[in-house]
Amino acid sequence: MPRLSLIIPVHKVQAYLPECLDSVLGQDYTDFEVIAVDDCSPDGSGVLLDEYAARDARIEVIHLTENVGLGRARNAGLEKAKGDYVLFLDSDDTLSAGALTAISDRLDATGDPEILIYDYARTYWDGKVRRNQRADLLVNDGPDVISLRDRPELLDLLQIVWNKAYRRDFVARTGLTFPPGYYEDAPWTFCSLISAERITLLDRVCVYYRQRREGGNILKTVSRKHFDVFDQYRRVFDYLDEHEELEQWRGPLFRKMVDHYLTVLEHPGRLPHKARAEFFGRASADYRARVPRGFARPAGGQGHKYAMLERGAYNTMVNATRAVRLRQEVKKRARSALNRSKRRAMGVFYRSQLRLPLDENLAVFSAYWNRSVSCNPAAIEAEVARVAPHIRRVWAIRPDAVDQVPAGTDYVRVGSREYWAVMARAKYLVNNVNFGDNVVKREGQVHVQTHHGTPLKTMGLDQRKYPASTNMSFSKLLKRCDRWDFSISSNRFSTLVWERVYPCSYTTLETGYPRNDVLVNADSEAVRRARAALGLGERTKVFLYMPTHREYQPDFTPPLDLARLADELGPDVTVLLRGHYFYGNSAHADELRSTGRIVDVSGHPTVEELYLAADALITDYSSAMFDYAVLDRPIISYIPDWETYSVVRGTYFDLLQEPPGAVATTQEELLRLLTTGEYDAPEATEHRDAFRRRFCTFDDGHAAERVVRRVFLGEQAPLPVVPFDERRPVPTPAQALEVAEPEHP
Repeated sequence: MPRLSLIIPVHKVQAYLPECLDSVLGQDYTDFEVIAVDDCSPDGSGVLLDEYAARDARIEVIHLTENVGLGRARNAGLEKAKGDYVLFLDSDDTLSAGALTAISDRLDATGDPEILIYDYARTYWDGKVRRNQRADLLVNDGPDVISLRDRPELLDLLQIVWNKAYRRDFVARTGLTFPPGYYEDAPWTFCSLISAERITLLDRVCVYYRQRREGGNILKTVSRKHFDVFDQYRRVFDYLDEHEELEQWRGPLFRKMVDHYLTVLEHPGRLPHKARAEFFGRASADYRARVPRGFARPAGGQGHKYAMLERGAYNTMVNATRAVRLRQEVKKRARSALNRSKRRAMGVFYRSQLRLPLDENLAVFSAYWNRSVSCNPAAIEAEVARVAPHIRRVWAIRPDAVDQVPAGTDYVRVGSREYWAVMARAKYLVNNVNFGDNVVKREGQVHVQTHHGTPLKTMGLDQRKYPASTNMSFSKLLKRCDRWDFSISSNRFSTLVWERVYPCSYTTLETGYPRNDVLVNADSEAVRRARAALGLGERTKVFLYMPTHREYQPDFTPPLDLARLADELGPDVTVLLRGHYFYGNSAHADELRSTGRIVDVSGHPTVEELYLAADALITDYSSAMFDYAVLDRPIISYIPDWETYSVVRGTYFDLLQEPPGAVATTQEELLRLLTTGEYDAPEATEHRDAFRRRFCTFDDGHAAERVVRRVFLGEQAPLPVVPFDERRPVPTPAQALEVAEPEHP
């Protein structure tokens, strides 16, 4: 039997669940089991649980067939628990390092008490960590083992179950279970504390309580479900009625009940406005029915509120809280004034356009900070033209980039009157980065964030840990992300990263990347056409080299001697360079360019054509590896500065351990791989297959269609994804040549 049983109810937390489970499984203490209860979660949480359980036998997963809520999901876990002690952990929270060792040591040192109470800290999206405000109650300045009679002030701790370890036989003996509804922790917490004879304290933060920026907290939800609090305290007082020996706690629990009712009443974000008088009436009735004989109201303003509740004086209560509402109104007006100031800065014309109705058949597209017609937005725009031709499609383009716009493309210059007009009135706005801070998200507008890569390097809020990589304002970043309605994802890995590092109220569309459709749907003719457009010989072996930018380098230092590489590989090999202009600082490189041995494709408008033309990709940390993997062609990771890059920029996985193919950390290794053919050996192919299955999950050639049908046509049922093993990669250049030149008998 394990010493500890951790029960983790899970519902719609796929972005946070891995961090939660990793914090448990990574503990130095190992004598525990995890019972994870999938409460019929509609996202990928259930699949994640199964994946973790397959890797670690300490995890048992229960999949519920219907959503039963937090309390009853915990009950399902309790039925399976076998440990001496039961602990609860919410699936978006985490354990601190060494927490389980500290808990176990304290239990051993105090002779297995019925309850151990430990501390927690709140963690916020902006990186702040704040310890429980009543941490002073956990200071052990007396006997190691106490009861609530010795420390009645413990009732003032937050009514939560996940900061305690409960001896399992104590739970069974007292018959404790969780009720349905909101505030389900109250009956369990109060009834367990007043029943326990032996309690011990641990003055240590063992749980990090995540404060989500958006969602995940019932206390921020306006709903009649807050009326559930009446049922929860009915259960508390029913328990008292059944246990005469606990009568001394009636007064303290009555006070906790009244304080809780007042908190719900006074909080502006809980009760619907029309339900407040009804709630007050219910609370007043409970007050009069349960007030203990001889109860003394607290002093001061709180006592005055008690008196109003006892008398049922709702109007008096409303007037008494008017000052609070006035303060809130002042804050609201200040925010409105700030918003008006921002709108004024946008100009009179933009403001006038914002007052006009939205054009339901207008869509604005942008890519890479308005620099080009490309990437996922371009693929989506083409699909809109195919299946929704009634929608006018306009691109936002910087004035210095308009000469790069393809002929026949409708565009507006960023900053012009035409630009502000379409930005104000378009129903749809599609971008692979964020629109500028001065763009207003109107009610009814639909913003689609397509992203422009799968993240190897840290992104969004995770960049706070790597200050050398950015100087952005994260609060401004999230305000921009608040405008998103949809976030496009090409794989579950990206979904989990985006939802965690951009914690806003958007809907994730796991469609695949629209820009990669061509890498699935192209044929031999498209491959031959791509090579011919670049002037490549039919029999030439082509390596596409795509190094990425290093934010921490003030100047670019080429990590690869291209001239030497071309010399070593011989005349039958061409290197396509999509990189930095610093590679032009060599007379020999210029000579190789003139002979076609090195072709600079940095300005080529469509990177997907380069992918089709290349026999293999050489890259480092670029997201190109994830896209090129769709083709199932060799990928070579040339990463001579991996240790520096991974430490300074931060990465989500170890490219040395989970590469998309062969790996080289020196130019000599790279030359050996390329000249011997090891870059396409079975081991490299195995790496590539695992990489593709992980990161090309949804890229089956129908991504753009999925996006357009969901966003522009409103279809709710997505096209099914073609199973991975049923997909057939686009022909390689060699295979395309064979098709063009069939053998003759």
